[in-house]
Amino acid sequence: MTSDIKLHRYFQDWMNLYKKDAVREVTYRKYEMTYRQIVSLAPDLRMCELSRLTYQKLLNDYAKTHERQTVMDFHRHIKSSLIDALEEGILERDPTRKAIIKGKKPGPHKTKFLNQHEVQLMLDSLSLDAGVNWDYFILLITKTGLRFSEALAITPNDFDFARQTLNINKTWDYKSRQAGFAPTKNFSSMRKIQLDWQTVIQFSQLTKELSEDKPIFVRSKVYNDTINHYLERLCKKSGIPIISVHGLRHTHASLLLYAGVSIASVARRLGHSNMNTTQQTYLHIIQELENQDNNKVMKHLASLV
Repeated sequence: MTSDIKLHRYFQDWMNLYKKDAVREVTYRKYEMTYRQIVSLAPDLRMCELSRLTYQKLLNDYAKTHERQTVMDFHRHIKSSLIDALEEGILERDPTRKAIIKGKKPGPHKTKFLNQHEVQLMLDSLSLDAGVNWDYFILLITKTGLRFSEALAITPNDFDFARQTLNINKTWDYKSRQAGFAPTKNFSSMRKIQLDWQTVIQFSQLTKELSEDKPIFVRSKVYNDTINHYLERLCKKSGIPIISVHGLRHTHASLLLYAGVSIASVARRLGHSNMNTTQQTYLHIIQELENQDNNKVMKHLASLV
């Protein structure tokens, strides 16, 4: 392989060699998307033409139509391949050095999480008397903080009603053409979640007549957008801010933090690989709680005479 090869060709060969069958299919599809973007934005750019200027131009062109976080992911993919090219002697210098990550102004985002009153209004509007439906799915995520793919993969066998726990050991690969069970996001995602007695009763009744090893909620092809649109209608009906299904996971975590549950316990319940992820995701809540703690500390110290 020489420096005269086109960037998109090098990246395609690199991802086939190092990423194919080494990462999950959903992750590999992201590399494929990066490849298609390189072909679209820089079809004739060759490795020998790569410099900090030409690379920055590529990033800037991509940033015109994508938000900053998406541009960062695009950059990380290409940078990984170019670092290998540097080690192989195809490049003499690192063109990604000091790259500036830009991005278009973020559009309006849905509410990240609901407060306790809003959650109660939403739960009160659920229809839980007609067998398996998406209302039960929404209830489960709200009560457990599961990821969308984790909740889709839940089977009756995953419940231990006697111990009031739910075993998370797989996901449902709903994005794949051949949807089916898939591994969890990481090792930490494999966990047992404690359930409240009300949820235990509801799901013990719901799953009584279902096949023990088949997903409770999957009957045909499932799309994330379909459930989000359903939840949007439910939010409007309840008179609360519109939230996404992933927002229910954030809601679950935020309610626990406000209730005084430790960051470590919340991280384990969510299946985060470390507490840093939890702290970064819920930094605003943690800072608010720390301010409340500081007020308590000052009141206590002032009472000492």
